[in-house]
Amino acid sequence: MLFLIFQLGNDRYALEADRVIEVLPLVELKSLPHAPRGVAGIFNLRGRPVPAVDLSELSFGTPSRERLTTRIIVIEHTDGSGQSRPLGLIAEQVTQTVRKETEDFIDSGVSLSSAPYLGPVFMDHKGPVRWLYAQRLISEPIRELLSAGLPVSCP
Repeated sequence: MLFLIFQLGNDRYALEADRVIEVLPLVELKSLPHAPRGVAGIFNLRGRPVPAVDLSELSFGTPSRERLTTRIIVIEHTDGSGQSRPLGLIAEQVTQTVRKETEDFIDSGVSLSSAPYLGPVFMDHKGPVRWLYAQRLISEPIRELLSAGLPVSCP
């Protein structure tokens, strides 16, 4: 299985590449006043407004740093109404892929009920890489916000 590797803070994570629609450079976002922590705003994806979640802010309370390797990973997610929609995930150091089997990942021995999206880890020469379950990433309040219905086009 192919995984996209990225970084949040000093830690590395893996996302199943078959969940990724595309990887974009960090583009300008239109902020959403009063949005929950982690919801960075919306961006224009070929005339369609797409919400973006900053994974660093969602996980650690600090926004991703704007670097050359900071990207928007566009995935399909299921919103609160059951619709499949694109969602942007902002992450740092989005620079490589790796091929691993599910058996290569082992239980880290730590389970956080507040972070059900964190899966097992694999170890390489740089240390652990944690599997991030995209389908468990969005909390119910954010899922409801994202299903509220954005306009059909944006400038």
